[in-house]
Amino acid sequence: MMLQHKNAIVYGASDSLGGAVAHAFARAGARVFVTGRRMEPVQKVAADIVAAGGIAEAAIVDALDPEAVEAHLRQVVDNAGSVDISFNLIGVEVQQNIPLIDMTLDDFVVPVKTYMETHFITATAAGRQMVKQRSGVILSLTATPGGIGYPLVGGFGPSCCAIESFSRGLASELGPYGVRVVNIRSAGSPDSHPFLDAINSNAPEVPLFLDKLKNDTMLKTLPAMADIANTAVFLSSEMAGKITGITLDVTAGTTAALNYNMMTIPLK
Repeated sequence: MMLQHKNAIVYGASDSLGGAVAHAFARAGARVFVTGRRMEPVQKVAADIVAAGGIAEAAIVDALDPEAVEAHLRQVVDNAGSVDISFNLIGVEVQQNIPLIDMTLDDFVVPVKTYMETHFITATAAGRQMVKQRSGVILSLTATPGGIGYPLVGGFGPSCCAIESFSRGLASELGPYGVRVVNIRSAGSPDSHPFLDAINSNAPEVPLFLDKLKNDTMLKTLPAMADIANTAVFLSSEMAGKITGITLDVTAGTTAALNYNMMTIPLK
């Protein structure tokens, strides 16, 4: 198994994307430590992993609290011996669908500040431990606005760009110690809870919005949670041992496709 004998911490391991990543890590052989601000959802993820034959432990950890993150990380090291993978997948409330010129300062700044704080806290905590080990992988996740200008996403777009820049900078500092830092860029997964909740709301604008997202990609589809989870497994494995300091695009081609949406190329 690709991640056998590895210990992985997943922050924000709910029953959506964080849970999907945790399950993928476990199937690949990792011992997974799933965390969140509420015990019930992370306990369910851990229990499902164990029921499927994997190894998982759940804990309440506020990924915006440096002391809580450090205490949990020390506990993992004490019990498991190392932290080999750290992946921050917490969700943040973002005000969107408002033009930037009509947005309040607080609505714009809050996601930028919150995302950067939590990624700094969890990534640097993991980095300090991994430097001692001289090994490890730190992962983060952004979305399409990290690669292109995308309208009506408020502070989320700058947040994605900031996370990607932070990931590159951290990779350059930790690389000499054998620690890799990689970001995954997704276009959003239609089988994740934010999308499913929107679909189930039966709001008339939702199908149009999903069609737009799909049409903005080269492949005319969106990545599923499994696509992101499988990418995370690969990046955490020795197969990706020379990959660091980059953002791996798993948007089905959104980054380069958007500017060409108005062009129609007939198929022959």
